[in-house]
Amino acid sequence: MIRQVLLGAAAGAAGTTVLNAVTYADMTLRGRAASTTPERTVDQVVGRAHTHIPGDEEHRGNRRSALGALSGIATGIAVGAAYGMARAAGFRPPLWAGALAVGGAAMLSADVPLAALKVSDPRTWSRTDWLADAIPHLAYGAVTAATAEAVCDR
Repeated sequence: MIRQVLLGAAAGAAGTTVLNAVTYADMTLRGRAASTTPERTVDQVVGRAHTHIPGDEEHRGNRRSALGALSGIATGIAVGAAYGMARAAGFRPPLWAGALAVGGAAMLSADVPLAALKVSDPRTWSRTDWLADAIPHLAYGAVTAATAEAVCDR
């Protein structure tokens, strides 16, 4: 079981790399700025934990940015690990269904906290906003599921 979880985590790391690549490609093609929601989520979590990020304004901003990115990486690895665990327990969907399940789980893991912390309200997002969120998560799901299928069954 531990082996499957670790291999799933590695699959999630591969998927996270692709999610980031697709996101950066979108930013390049459309000339759009990076999302500020990861940093704003960090601010909400830090505030609710009644703590602070140390340093002057510049260093706090840099740390918020890094913590936001690290939380995305951690989410991608955790969803992959959970998929590895599910596969070890017998969940073996066809690749396309696994890709949708894993991509959807990653998207929910990212978007539910945004809504719960009132950082963003997905109900107000435009079609373009939803596509900018869904497409990278679908790419994540496809790579994570394919990688897990390739390595977890050996």
